Amino acid sequence: MRSRGGAGGAAPRFAMEPICPLLLAGVSLPLARALKGNETTPAYSNWTSTTSGPPDPGAPQPQLAWLLLPLLLCVLLLLLAAYFFRFRKQRKAVVSANDKKMPNGILEEQEQQRVMLLSRSPSGPKKYFPIPVAHLEEEIRVRSADDCKRFREEFNSLPSGHIQGTFELANKEENREKNRYPNILPNDHSRVILSQVDGTPCSDYINASYIDGYKEKNKFIAAQGPKQETVNDFWRMIWEQKSATIVMLTNVKERKEEKCYQYWPDQGCWTYGNIRVCVEDCVVLVDYTIRKFCIQSQLPDGCKAPRLVSQLHFTSWPDFGVPFTPIGMLKFLKKVKALNPAHAGPIVVHCSAGVGRTGTFIVIDAMMDMMHAEQKVDVFEFVSRIRNQRPQMVQTDMQYTFIYQALLEYYLYGDTELDVSSLEKHLQTLHGTTSHFDKIGLEEEFRKLTNVRIMKENMRTGNLPANMKKARVIQIIPYDFNRVILSMKRGQEYTDYINASFIDGYRQKDYFIATQGPLAHTVEDFWRMVWEWKCHTVVMLTEVQEREQDKCYQYWPTEGSVTHGDITIEIKSDTLSEAISIRDFLVTFNQPLARQEEQTRVVRQFHFHGWPEIGIPAEGKGMIDLIAAVQKQQQQTGNHPITVHCSAGAGRTGTFIALSNILERVKAEGLLDVFQAVKSLRLQRPHMVQTLVRNAVRRMFAEELSPVAFGVCLMKGARGCGAGGSFPRAQARGTLCRDTEWICFLPGWGLSPGQDTGEGCTRDFRL
Repeated sequence: MRSRGGAGGAAPRFAMEPICPLLLAGVSLPLARALKGNETTPAYSNWTSTTSGPPDPGAPQPQLAWLLLPLLLCVLLLLLAAYFFRFRKQRKAVVSANDKKMPNGILEEQEQQRVMLLSRSPSGPKKYFPIPVAHLEEEIRVRSADDCKRFREEFNSLPSGHIQGTFELANKEENREKNRYPNILPNDHSRVILSQVDGTPCSDYINASYIDGYKEKNKFIAAQGPKQETVNDFWRMIWEQKSATIVMLTNVKERKEEKCYQYWPDQGCWTYGNIRVCVEDCVVLVDYTIRKFCIQSQLPDGCKAPRLVSQLHFTSWPDFGVPFTPIGMLKFLKKVKALNPAHAGPIVVHCSAGVGRTGTFIVIDAMMDMMHAEQKVDVFEFVSRIRNQRPQMVQTDMQYTFIYQALLEYYLYGDTELDVSSLEKHLQTLHGTTSHFDKIGLEEEFRKLTNVRIMKENMRTGNLPANMKKARVIQIIPYDFNRVILSMKRGQEYTDYINASFIDGYRQKDYFIATQGPLAHTVEDFWRMVWEWKCHTVVMLTEVQEREQDKCYQYWPTEGSVTHGDITIEIKSDTLSEAISIRDFLVTFNQPLARQEEQTRVVRQFHFHGWPEIGIPAEGKGMIDLIAAVQKQQQQTGNHPITVHCSAGAGRTGTFIALSNILERVKAEGLLDVFQAVKSLRLQRPHMVQTLVRNAVRRMFAEELSPVAFGVCLMKGARGCGAGGSFPRAQARGTLCRDTEWICFLPGWGLSPGQDTGEGCTRDFRL
């Protein structure tokens, strides 16, 4: 899957030069005659005799031909040897001493997919035109046919950007060490120029380019991921360009290869050249991490006023290809827009090479702006234009296709985030409206969720005959890409399978395991899963029997202990608290391990009794209490996966996970997005959430959170919420923050909105 070739200005293209035609003709004619003996052989060249007649029978032609044959073969071998010697010499010229420190010049995105990146000549008559948003879905359907053939054709029609620009500064000997890849270089006309340091030649160079946004000149700076040798220049660029936002689209290491030098301290402060960088805050979410830096220039003539810089680090881009769904990228992009100050300098965007993922991000941003302004998108034209500013922007056809997928997702579903303060009004609107472009009815919104395609082609393992017997409902089986895998029993096929899926939480990937209620013949697999994945928490949302039908095998003992396979489960306590039974089990693995303490583990089961088979709980308080109890248990035992099950492992299970993620986001940001929360679950396990979960959300917020059950800050007035996690009671006792006009609520304080204790908030918790 790797392509080591490059299309940069410094990387020559090698083509086989034709061998001399005279020699070819001279070789072919005698050989043909020698092989055909006395047959007549026409002349093929205009420089030989054109006489055609029977050969002289007395002429010793075959003997002569056989004498010439070894000589001609020697000539051919000499020519081939000369060609390969020349090829090798040219190749060595490309790899300079500094290139040896580079990972073979491998392009960041070429490792993910083999794509030809040779320079293309300027495009002829334009073949691709702007697409009205109303036709976007159909156009994508057409382009996606035949394994995305039309997308590949469109991508391959793009100009590379090399022909229009020069790269003299980037190719200077003094700057070659500063380039991560020798064939990814900035154009001279659009490169970012730094101030010179003490008159040092070429100290104004950095591998970074100005990139326009939609009708906004130099909105972005596209840069390579800093190297250790260039990290000082990187921070100098941030300071000199007055940038307040850094977008990072790669991890420091991927597949054990360095993609970007870590240019920030983990904690505290560090000085890079003349720029001091201090870490102020770090918030880790499931798809991205937000870091806040305070930076200050420390020059001999005195320190400048410090500035706040936000780094948004997208961590969900896979090592190969593109993200599975654009949902995370769209959330990330919205957060970038929200955090970037209006009058700041360019947004600095980087991946490893600064063209593939970087270009993808910039194009999505620009086309979303174009969609709002003109109700159309023109991806081909925009990519062509920014490739004149930095060659190879958007590096693979997969990235090009992903841009369209993100735009379609945004067009079809729009921005479904809500401030908590506007939830009740929004729900009233949804109950009374029908479908419109930006305003859809509640039932219509839920109907759109049912259109999420079930990817049957990704269910091969669950659909094997041996595994279908393990399914309680044959339509609800895990996808192959996120199924929970057990250790294989020796000599027993298919024992690595259980009907269970990893599900992302708000802050952590694979935070939940969604599974069905165990069957009698799968209960051993259930406990193996709990043991092998170190689960300390099990949430049960069904009864063993409902309406005289078996819904879940009782997988725990009422008293004493029971053994399933190699695992013994002993009940230690069983208490009923309102609608929740809390049971503690001592789980023992009956195989000798290296360390004795690893053979036993306490697992707590939360069995919620207040959820009917059809519909939602009669009151929201019980569910709120359940979620809070589970979170407390996780804090005490470590954030290993939470096993959640109902009967089929989709309806109630999905709703519980959705509500947990929604409430976590409300605590952290004061925002909720029920639609995307549920849509994300359905992309991870089929049929997740089978009722109008908004009704449950409404009940919880409207009826139960009026002295808020979770610490939430509401902004005074119509503007919504913003919060930054839990609040120590001594720090924010329901106070009205005079400076920021944030009303802070805490569990148990029961302060009414607007109540002012006269104290000020000591910290702004907005993300």
